[in-house]
Amino acid sequence: MTDTSPISLPAIAILGAGSMGRAILSGLLAPTVDVSGGIRVTNRSAVRAAEFAEVDAVTAWATDDDPEANRRAVAGASIVLVAVKPPMVPALLDEIADALEPGAIVVSVAAGVTVATFEQRLPEAVAVLRSMPNTPAIVGSAVTGLSAGTRSTAEQLALVTRVFETVGEVVVVPEDKLDALSTISGSGPAYVFFLIEQLTAVAVEKGFTAEEAAVLVNGTFLGASQLLAASTSTPSELRRQVTSPNGTTERAIAVLQDGGVDELFARATDAALARARELAAG
Repeated sequence: MTDTSPISLPAIAILGAGSMGRAILSGLLAPTVDVSGGIRVTNRSAVRAAEFAEVDAVTAWATDDDPEANRRAVAGASIVLVAVKPPMVPALLDEIADALEPGAIVVSVAAGVTVATFEQRLPEAVAVLRSMPNTPAIVGSAVTGLSAGTRSTAEQLALVTRVFETVGEVVVVPEDKLDALSTISGSGPAYVFFLIEQLTAVAVEKGFTAEEAAVLVNGTFLGASQLLAASTSTPSELRRQVTSPNGTTERAIAVLQDGGVDELFARATDAALARARELAAG
């Protein structure tokens, strides 16, 4: 969470307690968050559902054991987060449509599944929003893109924003920008990890052990990120502070620029965007 101010939320259901669903749940269970009416969670496995048995604020059901699990979870819930895998979404929406409370807010957490898909399958009295959180939600450092639907209000958007603020920062954008956002913040952690992989391999090639390389590279990325977060300077300004004229870093940056890194990132994100649109089109 980025703020320690108390957050009060109504009853919430999370359909699909996979990694992202659980990450959001961890934010909702923070000491500064009060979810009146409790949190309802569903997943397939009874073993996974049993993991919540000792969590007072959570009621969990397994769909393998209880065919009505999803409908039980949404009954009385003011906010419903749909966090199942994208191909499962249409059938799930058909399953819960008539069990939702009038005025409930249903939020897509499924990559590539549009507001239109939700609104076509859910009653008019149900509001829909679409979200794109990223995996740092697991450690409370997410960046979540959030888009309103055609029948959601400003108050409902603000309420769902507070939900995702329990696991990090929220950027509200029109839905037509959400796929592009997914290529930056959604896929972004993978780009960072890929760069770490590559620099670690280079360190090993230069004679460091794998353990030493991990300390050098992981620590450098973490330190640089923390410096950026703590600084009022832009990334460009911070880079220039490290890059002495005619020094070693300047020579390295020149090689990266000559190699077309800027164009490479543009091509990579364009490819991700094209795939996101393919997924959205079904």
